Amino acid sequence: MTVPVRRLEFADAREAADLGAFLARLIHYDRAAAVRLQAGGGGGAVAVFGRPASFEVLAIRTARLAAPYGPGVLDVTVSAGELLESLDETAGTATVPTAVTGPPWAGVLPPRGGWRQVPGLPGEPEIRRALALSVAEFRSRDEQLTPDTRTRAERDRIGREIWSRTLGDTGLPLRAVHAAQSLGFLRPVRATVPAPGGAPEQPWALLASGGWLRLRTPYGSIAVRRAGLGGGLSVTPA
Repeated sequence: MTVPVRRLEFADAREAADLGAFLARLIHYDRAAAVRLQAGGGGGAVAVFGRPASFEVLAIRTARLAAPYGPGVLDVTVSAGELLESLDETAGTATVPTAVTGPPWAGVLPPRGGWRQVPGLPGEPEIRRALALSVAEFRSRDEQLTPDTRTRAERDRIGREIWSRTLGDTGLPLRAVHAAQSLGFLRPVRATVPAPGGAPEQPWALLASGGWLRLRTPYGSIAVRRAGLGGGLSVTPA
């Protein structure tokens, strides 16, 4: 039986290039990274879910399509590397690779709806400052380790302690902000929509739905399970 080739036709070359950059960053942290793709149902975009190794978060990147995907619905887990290799940025297309056995996280995605904005997210300068201070603290504490104590386990312990702290009073762990920065989601926004009163609108937002928190930016989102509401996702690859 011949399996039909499934193709994604992006709205323009930039959409393909941005998706390629996201996939490359995932592979940088895990050469065997997998992503789950969802498209169809009349929507004009494909959602790409990935789990950057060591961050314990879920990254979501959407790419606009030239036309709604169809016929049928696309919902498949594939190799991030194979999807990246199939991308033709000039043509703005990609071939959907053969499905792979998905890692456990691929079966535990955030809800599609019910998201509400959570107040209290600091402004962009404060978020960047908190991230910079955390990175500096990790480097300082790492440098203070003696040769006998500079083990992978000890460095991981320091990292978990720092990145499990929350951003202000939001409940969002700093590892979500760190992941957003590492995946290119915190790039400066060239233009902002004026808010009432003439002040520029905050380009990032914190949303909640059920047991999930999501840091949304113009370039992608980072979702985490809230502490005490089901725990984190498994990090063991299939």
